[in-house]
Amino acid sequence: MSLWSTLTQHAKAQFLDVIQWLDDTPNTLVYRFPVFQQAIQDGGKLVVREGQAAVFVAEGRLSDVFGPGTYEISTKNTPIASFFSSIQYALNYPYKGDIYFISTRQFTDQKWGTSNPIPMRDADLGVVRIRAFGAFAFRITDPAVFMREIVGTAGLFTTDEITGQLRRKLVSALADTIGESKIPVLDLVAQYMDLGDALRQRLTGWFQANYGITLTDFVVENVSVPPEVEKMMDTHARMKLAGNQQDYLAFQAAENIGGAMRSGGGGGGGGGGNAMMDAGIGLAMGQALGARLGQAMNPAAPAAAPAMPPPLPPAMIFHYAGPDNVPHNLGPADIAARVRANPAGRHLAWREGMAGWTNASDVPEIRAHLGAPPPPLPPG
Repeated sequence: MSLWSTLTQHAKAQFLDVIQWLDDTPNTLVYRFPVFQQAIQDGGKLVVREGQAAVFVAEGRLSDVFGPGTYEISTKNTPIASFFSSIQYALNYPYKGDIYFISTRQFTDQKWGTSNPIPMRDADLGVVRIRAFGAFAFRITDPAVFMREIVGTAGLFTTDEITGQLRRKLVSALADTIGESKIPVLDLVAQYMDLGDALRQRLTGWFQANYGITLTDFVVENVSVPPEVEKMMDTHARMKLAGNQQDYLAFQAAENIGGAMRSGGGGGGGGGGNAMMDAGIGLAMGQALGARLGQAMNPAAPAAAPAMPPPLPPAMIFHYAGPDNVPHNLGPADIAARVRANPAGRHLAWREGMAGWTNASDVPEIRAHLGAPPPPLPPG
């Protein structure tokens, strides 16, 4: 660099009237104002706008924090007239200083989420692993602490350089808060807002003391469980809807039959009959379950009338020919009574399916009504 270029830059630094930061970036937290050779002009103006703070570092030590307003900078630099005398010292001024601008506005929509599932003990589901995600917002409320603890000497500091640490702290505190609250997983969906407020209040003091920032908002958007636990929860809900185990098993059987029908039933050429039979069974079970569910959901409704018993089977009738050789149509009990009345006589019986007329005492259905034969009469 030529001597003239060096003098030009130096002169611009020395005669700079206003030091200000016009920020048009969405994620810049700290910006160090570029002052040539870190030499700050005596009597310059410092303009700090709303949503900003300025930190003045004098010879390596943080000396002043300026809020919104316009300030005159008074340093121990020699007057401007001594500018040319500094050339012989390679333009190295004895006074060194920096001005940092810090954005104090609210940084919203900062995403957070659990990188790994969080195990917790649930009263309903036992030990279960959950995941969660959401968003948070923060702002710098103590620029001095933020500069000392986080920024150091960085000339430019963005949200990307701190949100990772904030997320880890938030997720850790979320796990503790859920565990201490003893809220069942099934009830967490109704507690998202309360859970976020509790965690924000819990961490605000720690963030202020250690980072110089305030957690202004914390939103829990979703808490989820593994797919197998979701399936178990759905099953539990179905069982409660069915009312009891018997009804649930009937409901599950009907669903399985319906699934088999949708996938093709028995298959092959003979599947049509099986499919029709399965459809009839599934329809009957569905109707029975629907009646049970209707009664369970509306106890005041009258119960369905009990099913009528099926008709009695037709009576067994034999063709009978007795001692008078006159045919009759009689039942087994009637024939047995005639045999007992005249044991020495001829008693024949026949019905469809028998090879021919048979001695009534040899027909099993008639013999069942005869009982054991009486013993022989005593002599005399």
